[in-house]
Amino acid sequence: EHFVGVSYRQPFAPAASVRVEYRDTGHILGAASMVLTVQEDDRTVRLGFTGDVGHPGRPILRDPQPMPPCDVLITESTYGGATHDPPDRSKQALAEIIERTSGRGGKVIIPAFAVGRTQEIVYALDQLWAEGRLPSIPVFVDSPLAVNATSVYMAHPECFDRETLAYMQRGDGDPFGFDRLTYIRDVEQSKRLNGSRVPMVIISASGMCEGGRILHHLRNNIEDAKNTVVMVGYCADHTLGKRLIERRSEVNIFGEPHTLRAEVAVMNSYSAHADEAGLLHFLDQGEGRPERLFLVHGTPDRQAAFETALREHGYGEVVSPEHGETVAL
Repeated sequence: EHFVGVSYRQPFAPAASVRVEYRDTGHILGAASMVLTVQEDDRTVRLGFTGDVGHPGRPILRDPQPMPPCDVLITESTYGGATHDPPDRSKQALAEIIERTSGRGGKVIIPAFAVGRTQEIVYALDQLWAEGRLPSIPVFVDSPLAVNATSVYMAHPECFDRETLAYMQRGDGDPFGFDRLTYIRDVEQSKRLNGSRVPMVIISASGMCEGGRILHHLRNNIEDAKNTVVMVGYCADHTLGKRLIERRSEVNIFGEPHTLRAEVAVMNSYSAHADEAGLLHFLDQGEGRPERLFLVHGTPDRQAAFETALREHGYGEVVSPEHGETVAL
């Protein structure tokens, strides 16, 4: 009862002399950039924050909307210097991985964030199933949070892009469900998946493999070479997900060492974050260029790469701040 919903592009005043406007960034459902217009005596400063910026052309959600003009901008830099694969290529690669793994009698384990990533993977699988490009094996979404998040997505088609709405209106399929798909809440049903040795696809949280039911599925499956772990998004350094991406020969799960024998496939195009080209496009589409930019939400190498790219695109003062650094505007 303490929350007040605010629409995109609807300016509001959370405090005296401060006006805020949100715009859709197409990252996950409800994600937004924001610009604060702050009046102090005879000065007006417009401070922008990109938040997490989605990858243009991704399924389900609309592309990021350009930001209002701002004097100072804090921007994410998650994939500075990186380029994502095209979505169509990733969908084909996903089909090939599932076909290859099921052909050798293995399971496909997909660690995925419950909000956003899971829904995109399910949508891609629905399309592949409708196109006859998936083997006839069961698919499970094993995450109570993902089940809840999917119901929220289903309740808000007004946020979908034209392609997803057209897909639904044509009756080609259900972007969040198809004949072979089962959503799991029950703990005992989740445990039974680990005892089964038939080919299947299991999508489970968390995406960085730092908690949740995915840890049980990894513990029970990564030591079998028939299985495949598909990493579909960003993993921070020192997480189990990053160690899998690096294909470490041995990883710890629940404090115990496990030998990694399963195949590991990395697919960065399913990331909910824009790559460098997408970020530059988002900033270039903004209503005027900020005088100063501060880069956050990126590892030092990604920040450095994006800093270089911004300067090459004619942006002036670009700073990667130190931890705890204070800046006067």
